[in-house]
Amino acid sequence: MSSRRFDVMILWLLFALMTALAICAVLWPLARGQAASRSGNDLAVYRDQLEEIARDRAAGQIGDVEAEAAKVEVSRRLIGAADAQAATPGPLPAATATWHRRVVAAIVLVILPLGVGGLYLKVGSPDLPGQPLLARAADVPNQSIDRLVQQVQAHLEANPEDARGWEVIAPVYLRLGRFDDAVTARRNLLRLAGESAERQADLGEALVGTANGVVTAEAKTAFERAVALDAQDVKGRYFLGLAAEQDGNRAQAVSIWRGMVEGAPADAPWVGFVREELARLEGGPGGPRPEDLAAAAEMGPEQRMAMIRGMVEKLSDQLHHDGTNLEGWLRLVRSYMVLGERDKARAAAGEARHALASDPEKLRRIDELVKGLGLEG
Repeated sequence: MSSRRFDVMILWLLFALMTALAICAVLWPLARGQAASRSGNDLAVYRDQLEEIARDRAAGQIGDVEAEAAKVEVSRRLIGAADAQAATPGPLPAATATWHRRVVAAIVLVILPLGVGGLYLKVGSPDLPGQPLLARAADVPNQSIDRLVQQVQAHLEANPEDARGWEVIAPVYLRLGRFDDAVTARRNLLRLAGESAERQADLGEALVGTANGVVTAEAKTAFERAVALDAQDVKGRYFLGLAAEQDGNRAQAVSIWRGMVEGAPADAPWVGFVREELARLEGGPGGPRPEDLAAAAEMGPEQRMAMIRGMVEKLSDQLHHDGTNLEGWLRLVRSYMVLGERDKARAAAGEARHALASDPEKLRRIDELVKGLGLEG
């Protein structure tokens, strides 16, 4: 039997089952045609119960309180049955009632299925070939990131002056690690929508991404412009602090970040992260030195990447010999993220949890960082 014929049989079997259920739902009340006459019998039963209560009370088998309570309940039921009987029209003669039920049953059994089948043949699509799962899935919009990016890119190729399109695609490029594309998108947004502190800071962030975490002179200019437009711009101030650290001016970095924390709202989501950076500078944990990072900005891309990887691996080796350095673990996880190595970042977080298992506060800091970087799971 072909797959096509099998699918058709399954379809008609489902129709038959659905029709049978509908028929049963209609025929069930017809089979209980004499149920209404029960109310008359109920009256007699409740009257007998009242008499029985009176006899038991007279014989001393139940007390006065119990007898009165029982009489109230039975009387209530008796009144209800009497009302139901009064509201129910007199029964049809037995022959007439049976004949009526048979007519209705015939309509249900014959006309209903034929009507449903005819309606499907008229408005349905019985000859439409079945589609495999993959073919059906192809009709559903693919909401993967790659497909969405392709759609936005196609839109921007046809509409390069659409500022909203560049605004949508820029953070996606950044999240995917496509930093050069993110820079292009940020520049186009500035050109089309105008300058703002947020847009300048976003451009600077993308430029830092292209330099593997180093705040270049061009990126620093963007952050300085952002802070000039809005003195409270969080992203601009943070990266200016990072730039100061990378230039070897640790005191200036501490001053910038401490000012951010002291003036922050109590519920600001970024406060914890900046506090960690402050603790790292003030506590002196291991890791890349500011002068090393400043030197990296002058190197070519390949040399810079090799240097940064070497420093990160050195930090990793230090932490495997002494795993108690919380700030070092935090720095290592963030460094792997800057390098685009999420798996190594996740593995480092797991190693940190194991090494710091006896200190709940340190574990909490690790968990906060993991959550903030989206490394759960």
